[in-house]
Amino acid sequence: MLFEVWAPHAEEKVTLRLEGEDLPMQPAQGRTGWWFTEAPAADGDRYGFALDGGPVRPDPRARRLPDGPDGLAAVVDHGRHVWQRDWPGLGLKGAVLYELHIGTYTAEGTLDAAAGRLEELADLGVTHVELMPLCPFPGTHGWGYDGVAPWAVHEPYGGPEALKRFVDTAHGLGLGVVLDVVHNHLGPAGNHLPVYGPYFTDTHHTPWGSAVNLDAAGSDEVRAYFLGSALAWLRDYRIDGLRLDAVHALADTRALTFLEELAAAVDALSADLGRPLFLIAESDLCDPRTTAPRAAGGIGLHAQWNDDFHHALHTALTGEAQGYYADFAGAPMAALAKTLTRVFFHDGTYSTFRGRTHGRPVDVTGTPAQRFLAYAQTHDQIGNRALGDRLSATLSPGLLACAAALVLTGPHTPMLFMGEEWGAGTPWQYFTDHTDPELAEAVRTGRRREFAEHGWDADEIPDPQAPATRERSCLDRAEREREPHAGLLAWYRRLIALRRTLPDLTDPDLAAVKVAYDEQGRWLVCRRGDLRVAVNLGTAPAAIPLGGGGRMVASWGDAEVPGDDGVLLLGPESCVLLARS
Repeated sequence: MLFEVWAPHAEEKVTLRLEGEDLPMQPAQGRTGWWFTEAPAADGDRYGFALDGGPVRPDPRARRLPDGPDGLAAVVDHGRHVWQRDWPGLGLKGAVLYELHIGTYTAEGTLDAAAGRLEELADLGVTHVELMPLCPFPGTHGWGYDGVAPWAVHEPYGGPEALKRFVDTAHGLGLGVVLDVVHNHLGPAGNHLPVYGPYFTDTHHTPWGSAVNLDAAGSDEVRAYFLGSALAWLRDYRIDGLRLDAVHALADTRALTFLEELAAAVDALSADLGRPLFLIAESDLCDPRTTAPRAAGGIGLHAQWNDDFHHALHTALTGEAQGYYADFAGAPMAALAKTLTRVFFHDGTYSTFRGRTHGRPVDVTGTPAQRFLAYAQTHDQIGNRALGDRLSATLSPGLLACAAALVLTGPHTPMLFMGEEWGAGTPWQYFTDHTDPELAEAVRTGRRREFAEHGWDADEIPDPQAPATRERSCLDRAEREREPHAGLLAWYRRLIALRRTLPDLTDPDLAAVKVAYDEQGRWLVCRRGDLRVAVNLGTAPAAIPLGGGGRMVASWGDAEVPGDDGVLLLGPESCVLLARS
């Protein structure tokens, strides 16, 4: 077996330790900084590298870390796995995504336990499961955004074989799998990359410290490292797409950006494998060039999250106006209408939160609607709240149903957050399991200090390190059998089924979407071809002039089909989907 490592920081020698034996490595000719050797090895054999007689560290490209980020790597022979499904792939057109965190989707917190619950999602009708990050991090439980080994699977979740079983199970149920990957930073503990080479640079600084080196000296190999890990998920684990965390935090001044290079490589791999593959960006830039084709001067990613839609919907539902919600809270129904028809609220408009103009308009005449994801809740928008409270903690079932109607019948690709479909009563809080006591205390006090500055009593903020914080965040499926949860679950199933059967709901033509609204009356109507979706977010009945009749397709709450006067009577916190008679 060939063992190789990029270690330009080694001055004299690199040694491979394989199953307790030390073997010298040789510099690779024509590959600056690379060292290699060949040795017999089998799946599961432990190994690591030592630079210049220093401590043995795990392989930066470790496919498995059985003992965590500070332990030795283990050889993974991907060829040993026998796939059970001949999977043709599943693209984003017509998709409904479901964001899921392995550690809290079940009490067991493993990939195998989650796989055992996937039939529930097939029954719900979603098309893709979007997994939050799976890369190894210190400890057992965490969100996953402090991973330190981008090629490996967190061992407490089950490791590489468990991920393959999960993907096989999902594909057997007709579900695609999307994986959230983090290229903009690595976690603060267990990160051995700086020992090997210039993986980070002080040329740029980020909220996490020195930036990942995408454009300084040595960045060719660093880009290849992250690009290779991304392709490995798609190739070796048959993942269908990747969600790229916070691409706006990728500091990259090169003419050919890392994101363009990654998008081109994924498209090439898709052609080679003969199945669709896609990349979804998380970006707060409000820049349509993120998903515009490379031939048209764009980056060529296939879709992006649209936080503007979320913020508009959230302020319309809750009335909250703090932080970035301030930009949307002045006229939330107008903001919601704009994001439904023109995607970005900030498309060159002034942002009071940022203190400057922000964004760029989307060409709605030539941009397919499925390039933008819409959602009422995500891990960020729940977990980054002080108490991790979901919308269900403060909103009525009627308002939750209205939110579902706007997300699932709107023009953009819908995404749900786990448990949302039944209005889960469990919070989803920020939790960690740092093994370094100093780091654990810094995270604990830092979070409490942050929210104390915004008026919270520090003692009210859950301790991220307490096991109970993670336990509170695990879903309680017993709720599904009780009202109002059971009714809400049926409503989600109904809306997703309609999205599959009514072509107007997946029409990619953004220019064809029409919206009318009343800011004071708190009602909004969205027209999708021959369909009209009306929501009344107010506490009083609404008389909505539709200008014509219609046939009721689905409704929540009180709704009276328009008569000869063309007026729809819609009860408080109610919604309806109408088709032309």
